[in-house]
Amino acid sequence: MSVTRYRPGPAMLVTAAFIGPGTVTACASAGIGFGYALLWALVFATLATIILQNMAARVAIVTGQGLAEAILEAAANPALRWTIAALIFASLAIGNSAYQAGNISGTAAGLKLLGAGTLSPALLALATGLLAAALVVVGKPAWLEKLLIALVLAMSLAFIGGLAVIRVDWGAVLSGFLPRLPADSLFTAIALIGTTVVPYNLFLHAASVRGKFAPDAEGLAASNLDTGLSVTLGGLLSMAIVTMGAATAKLTASGAGPLDDIALRLESLFGMPARIVFALGLVGAGFSSALTAPLATGYVLAEMTGGANDPVRRTRIFKRTALAVVVIGTAFAFFAVNPVELILIAQSANGLLLPILAAFLLWVAARRQSLGAFANGPIANLLGCAVVLVCAGLGARLILRSAGLWP
Repeated sequence: MSVTRYRPGPAMLVTAAFIGPGTVTACASAGIGFGYALLWALVFATLATIILQNMAARVAIVTGQGLAEAILEAAANPALRWTIAALIFASLAIGNSAYQAGNISGTAAGLKLLGAGTLSPALLALATGLLAAALVVVGKPAWLEKLLIALVLAMSLAFIGGLAVIRVDWGAVLSGFLPRLPADSLFTAIALIGTTVVPYNLFLHAASVRGKFAPDAEGLAASNLDTGLSVTLGGLLSMAIVTMGAATAKLTASGAGPLDDIALRLESLFGMPARIVFALGLVGAGFSSALTAPLATGYVLAEMTGGANDPVRRTRIFKRTALAVVVIGTAFAFFAVNPVELILIAQSANGLLLPILAAFLLWVAARRQSLGAFANGPIANLLGCAVVLVCAGLGARLILRSAGLWP
C-alpha cells in the first residue's frame, strides 16, 4: 500500500483516545512549567506507542481474536488465567472510569471557554455524559469510527493551526529533543508518557482491526502504515500543545489552571478567535476520548466473558459495560472533582500500569504457537522490552520518591 492511497483507518481511534483532556493538560503544564525541555518524552512516547500498537494489531489480525482473548488463551494455567483476567479488568475498569471523569470534565472546560460559562460545570458535564451515553448505546461501530476520525482531524486543524500563529523560538524547540529532566519535572515527564502510551488503546486497537486487514504480509504492512501515520499525527499534536504552552508562558497567567491560562494568553496575543480555536480543540479532544474509553472497556469485558459464538450476548455485555463507564465518569465529573488534578493523577497512574500490560502483550506477540511466522522477531522483542523497561524505571522512581526513598 502506498502513502498516496492511504485513508485514515482503525488506528485513528488510538489517536482519538490519547489526544484527550489529559494530553492537553499534561502538555500545556509541561510547556508552561518547563518550556520545551520535555519534548523528548513525547518523541519516546510516540515511538513506544507505535511499537506496542503494531504488536497489538498484529496479534488481532493474525489470530482473529481480541487482545484480551489472545492473552487469556495463551495462559494455560487456570490460576494464571484468572490472575491475568482480574488484573486486566481492574486496570481498565478503574483506569477508564477515572479517565472518563477527566474526559467529561475536560469537554465541559472547553465548552466553558467557548462561552457556555452561564451554565454550571456540573450541568455541562451532565450534558456531555448524556450525549456520550446516547452515542455508546445507539451508535454503530462504522459511523462511530468515522465520527472519531472527524474529531481527530478537527483537533489537528485547531492545535496545529493555533501553533501557526504563535511566534516560536525554533532553536529552543530543537533543544527540547535532547533527553534531560529539569528539577521537579519527573511527575510531568511520566504524565506525558502516560497520556500517550495508553494501555486501553492496546485492546481498543486490537478489537477495531479485526476484519479490516488480511492476515498476511500485505495486510500487516497496511496496518503498520495506518498505525505509524495516525500515531505520529497524535505525537505532533501533543508537541504543538507543549509549544503553545512554552511560547505563551511568559505572559500573565490567570491562575485558574493550564487550560485557562493558555486560552487567555492566546486571546491576549491574537484576540478571541485564537481562544475559540483552542477551546474547540479541547472539546474535540475531550469528547473523542469520552467515546473511546468506554468502548475499549466494553470490548475487553465482552472478550473476557466469552460470547464468541453468541453475538447478541456479546453486544449486550459490550454496551452495558461501556454505558457503566460513562455513568461512573459522569457522576465523578458532576460532583466537581477538580479536572486538572484528576487528569494528571490518572495519566501518571497510567504510566505506572503500562509496563504490566505491555509485558503481557510482548508475551503473546512472541508466541509462535499463535502467530507462527508473524510472531515477534529478536528486534521487535528488543524494542518492546526497551519500552517496558524505560516505563517501569520511570514509574519505580516516582513511587520511591513519593515514599521519600529517592531524592
